[in-house]
Amino acid sequence: MKKLFLIIGAPGSGKTTDAELIAKQNSAITHYSTGDMLRAEVASGSRLGLEINNYISKGLIVPIKIAIETIVNAIKNAPTDIIIIDGYPRSMEQLNALDEYLHVDLSIELVSVIEVQVSEETAKDRVFGRSRGEDDKVEVFNNRMKVYTEPLTDIQAFYSSRNLLHVINGERTIEEIVHEMGSFVKSKI
Repeated sequence: MKKLFLIIGAPGSGKTTDAELIAKQNSAITHYSTGDMLRAEVASGSRLGLEINNYISKGLIVPIKIAIETIVNAIKNAPTDIIIIDGYPRSMEQLNALDEYLHVDLSIELVSVIEVQVSEETAKDRVFGRSRGEDDKVEVFNNRMKVYTEPLTDIQAFYSSRNLLHVINGERTIEEIVHEMGSFVKSKI
């Protein structure tokens, strides 16, 4: 059985870097980001990859059903039984689609959803490298924050009600965060 960990967090929370470092430190763990999985599927030249490319090449969002199929394919074909995916889910629609799939396919167990919590100020400082950029960059950041925060309370409530949500303080050094996150993942496998 594949064991799945999801990592969520604001833009600039460090979730991708944290997940990459944990996987690098432990050969029994595979890390994916959603975007990387979609690009890998396109590069494979598969039927699904061609379908994904049809959306991406036109600048369109990949439909949830296709995204879920891509994620599940990546999990099932992962070289390890422990998989960390960062940046997913980003909406209740994505959460519900994955949850429905996991109820049907019992070969994948969602072990935990780890939220890397940082203040909006910290996220902004990290994204802009401590110096605020042009207004358009600030606007893009604000939009990304809004996309992240709007469904967050519902996502937290859903996973908390199932005892799956684990919150980590992302305001510390990367070493401290990776150590805590890595220890938590190991404690669950």
